[in-house]
Amino acid sequence: MLKIKNIVFVLILLFVVAQKITAQGDNNLNNNYKGLLFDRIDSLKKWSCHFQFTGIMQYHPPFAAKYSGRNSLENITESALSTTATLYLGRKLWKGASLFLNPEIAGGKGFSYAMGLAGATNGETFRVGDPAPAVYVARCFFEQHIAIGKSRKSVHRDDEQNQIAENVPSERITISVGKFSLADFFDDNIYSHDPRTEFMNWSLMDNGAWDYPANTRGYTWGAVIELIKPGYAIRASSVLVPKIANSSVYDMNIGKANGETVEFEKMFNIKGHPGNLHFMGYATFSSAPSYSNAINAMKQGDSSYTSVIDGNRTGFYYGGLKYGGGISYNQEITNNFGVFARVGWNDGHTATWAFTEIDQTLSGGFRYTPTHIKRPDDHFGLAYVVNGISKTHRNYLNDGGYGFMLGDGKLTRYGYEQIAEVFYKCKLTSWLWATLDYQFVLNPGYNMDRGPVNVLSCRAHIEF
Repeated sequence: MLKIKNIVFVLILLFVVAQKITAQGDNNLNNNYKGLLFDRIDSLKKWSCHFQFTGIMQYHPPFAAKYSGRNSLENITESALSTTATLYLGRKLWKGASLFLNPEIAGGKGFSYAMGLAGATNGETFRVGDPAPAVYVARCFFEQHIAIGKSRKSVHRDDEQNQIAENVPSERITISVGKFSLADFFDDNIYSHDPRTEFMNWSLMDNGAWDYPANTRGYTWGAVIELIKPGYAIRASSVLVPKIANSSVYDMNIGKANGETVEFEKMFNIKGHPGNLHFMGYATFSSAPSYSNAINAMKQGDSSYTSVIDGNRTGFYYGGLKYGGGISYNQEITNNFGVFARVGWNDGHTATWAFTEIDQTLSGGFRYTPTHIKRPDDHFGLAYVVNGISKTHRNYLNDGGYGFMLGDGKLTRYGYEQIAEVFYKCKLTSWLWATLDYQFVLNPGYNMDRGPVNVLSCRAHIEF
């Protein structure tokens, strides 16, 4: 089996060689072929090609634990390595239309296979059992912009990951159909949304209480429609949900199993500094059991309800509904300092099905760019998040139930899971960044009888 580093090296090598060949071919063209050159340049404008690699090494020392269960974070010394490599390909089809494809390789694992913490410490890891590198299609979707309104003004969009350089209508409807991550469209926060470049914790990269539909690796199939106007945007989506909790298999009974999300985004400026405010709501329909039904079944001796992952439990049926909402805010204060905050809530009655076991969350923090030491591309960030779960959720865990991420066997002393994270990201070259990160976790898995946990991380990020 190829090692992760060998696979990543091959991908980087292929990308660099392709660039060299293209550049050399252009240099060899003489003046007799200027027409062909211009045709080729025009054709290349229809393509977008980017690459990223992220490697994260984490370590936590031993910590106190009065007891543990099969889903507990190991209280002995642990280290974990994760790597991802993604190729972002885009092709302009016709006016306003593009097609995007993202082959991806992911390998490694999180602490205890990403179990034991509601706010897992590495947003690049997934709840998967096999740490061997795997190749898959992360995204494959079609995008169409449609101009609306009387104004025919346009805005320029640069060539970026899953975005082709072009002018798009300032007032438009955008339709995206295919495979993607809902986090690509919703709950976007400029300071706290990307574990490859900013905060690493799961409950800081997205709204922790948003159980957004996705497979094990965070992707789903469906459609998103956006109404975009100067100053605000409205978006809605309908997507597939997993067959069972945190599964890689989608539930194709879309009449009874689907995820619906809506969001209103307001863009504004305060003294010339941009800011965004997002209001989001969601409802997920699935075969997820309610915690109260699971508790009653367990008391009657039905062991199939001990784990919400069990897809063969007695009384398997559709009708599970989890709904909630959240608010996300970010504001640039000065040219090198910005703040953010999030709050989220869900009903907490139905088992968590896709993201993580958080029913309430509150977070805030800031990001600072040390321009005074002539480091305009470095970032220093500090954030704090408090997570909680509903009473029936904690009763389920205390009675010996297991979610797909949490379960210490019991939960005799419940407490809010609290996480502080601080990082410094340093730009080493035009394509390489290095990050040092520290996280302090109080009451891991909402358990006051375990922890606290100290987590040290280092991250390398490559981006072309």
